[in-house]
Amino acid sequence: MGGNLYRKLVEESSDIPTIIDSEGTITYVSPSVTQTLGYEPEDLIGEVGYEYQHPDDRAAVAEAIEAIMVDPSDTRTIETRFRRADGSWCWIEATLQNRFDDPDIDGILVNSRDISQRKEQEHRFRELAEEYRTLLGSVEDSIFFLTVESGDAEPVFRFERLNRAYEEETGITTDEVRGKTPTDVFGEDVGSGLDANYRRCVRAREPISYEEELRVDAGARFWQTVLTPIVTNGEVVQIIGITRNITERIRQERQLRSQNEQLEEFASVVSHDLRNPLNIAQGRAALLAVECDSEHLPPIARSLDRMEEIVSDTLTLARQGQVVSDLERFELTNLVGSCWKNVHTGEATIEIEDDVTVVGDQSRLQHVFENLFRNAVEHGGPDVTVRVGRIDDYGIYVEDTGPGIPEEIRGKVFDHGYTSESGGTGFGLTIVKRIAEAHGWRVAIGDGTGGGARFEFTDVDLDR
Repeated sequence: MGGNLYRKLVEESSDIPTIIDSEGTITYVSPSVTQTLGYEPEDLIGEVGYEYQHPDDRAAVAEAIEAIMVDPSDTRTIETRFRRADGSWCWIEATLQNRFDDPDIDGILVNSRDISQRKEQEHRFRELAEEYRTLLGSVEDSIFFLTVESGDAEPVFRFERLNRAYEEETGITTDEVRGKTPTDVFGEDVGSGLDANYRRCVRAREPISYEEELRVDAGARFWQTVLTPIVTNGEVVQIIGITRNITERIRQERQLRSQNEQLEEFASVVSHDLRNPLNIAQGRAALLAVECDSEHLPPIARSLDRMEEIVSDTLTLARQGQVVSDLERFELTNLVGSCWKNVHTGEATIEIEDDVTVVGDQSRLQHVFENLFRNAVEHGGPDVTVRVGRIDDYGIYVEDTGPGIPEEIRGKVFDHGYTSESGGTGFGLTIVKRIAEAHGWRVAIGDGTGGGARFEFTDVDLDR
């Protein structure tokens, strides 16, 4: 190799060959030191290298020098911080060799390279790892990691790690499952079902979500699970699963379904088994009124009619208060107009302040407005005015010009059976609240602009 070529390689190399004596004094340094550290070689020759080392790293350098002096065949590699010419610090990886047996070197050969970028990456990786550990330790959802071993046959899934929440929810630990397949952990029947979902995720190559049944010792049984595949070089190499224990939710749903079924049975009994003899009694009472004149017949007829009202309101409460599932868009003006015609309003007037499109169950909401209109006429008199309008982008209101509802009883008027009228069933406003809540609405009572009662429905889905 020619001298010029050798000199060029040394000068332009990112490595910095340096020679020091046994005391650490620099006897030679490559011209490449200028590119990396900013020094001219003559600035460092004759200097003690320790003085340029970070104080916290000097002990490691001294230990490495001592080791290769004791055993010349030994080679040591250390990482140390070295002060640049501008006063900043950079990380250097240095390999030390005892070359006192070489007359051309006659010292310790130190081959150094700048690893500041690598150290910065390592620092960032440590920060990310700490964030990762913190996330896994603090997140409430259960997380599990699966490695995917792909081959010519079906992929094999092995548990890699579980987070704290998963361990607490299931009673299963990472140490118990690491490296094991779902079949190893949960048995053939359950494991094959889990494998099927994991294979579906691999085939889809995108996140999938599903509910599954998985019994564990901790008592959890039903889970909402999301699987996300990790793809490297075109292959799914890992699956990250996030699962949430929904056992209590499923239990409540089943309990609610059972209650609804019982409620429907009750409504059926009221509708048929009770209403049929009631209708017969009303018919017989009407016949008696024709055949004879008795002061006892009018009270009987009124009582039977009241019973019919109670039956009707009870059926409405039982069937219309359930959660709304069939939604439609409709003009509030049309519904209000239809409801107003269905109520005996006398000389009362209706004013629709805004055109609003509502999303809801129109047949159920008919009960809401009819009951509110009937309530306004009963308490406000035959000349009452009722107004219906919009509350910004989230609600509607119904108000009247009647006497209003005293503040001290506003918390009671929605209660089952509460009424201020001797002939009322006490179900009217209860029905209003139940149907509103079935839509996910909130209802509150306030003062109307004309001093009467104002019913405000918020969290309403308005089609804008």
